[in-house]
Amino acid sequence: MSQDPGNVSPVFRIDVSAENSNPVEGDGEATTMALLRQLAVGQQQTNRLLEELVQQTVAMHKQRSNELQQWKDANPELTRSCRRAAETLSRVQTQFLENMTEEILDNQENLVEGEFLMNEFVDRFGPRLAHLNGVLQVLAQLGSGVPVEN
Repeated sequence: MSQDPGNVSPVFRIDVSAENSNPVEGDGEATTMALLRQLAVGQQQTNRLLEELVQQTVAMHKQRSNELQQWKDANPELTRSCRRAAETLSRVQTQFLENMTEEILDNQENLVEGEFLMNEFVDRFGPRLAHLNGVLQVLAQLGSGVPVEN
């Protein structure tokens, strides 16, 4: 192997050399205990890394939330407008979904059997639905937490 055994962490190193080929009575227990200790050390390291990852994720989320709240505080009228627009667009999305499901139910056999019709359906509804969902998500996020004043 090209790896130098000295550069590998003891957590990932297990000695299987011929020196231990004649185990003495009770040596199996010692080997098992050593392996279990190595596993425990590896698990502890994994737990520490996961804790650090969670802390970083929480910190990024808090920072993003703070920045979003600062934007909302700096643009209260736009925030209210985003809220109203999101509510309107939500009604548009509902109507769009009703039309789409109606189309599916009316053409279910053709959609299942015909690849051409399925592609037409996806081309017709897919991009609009994806873009509509994206815009609605942005507006809803920017307008969240603000009461609408009529």
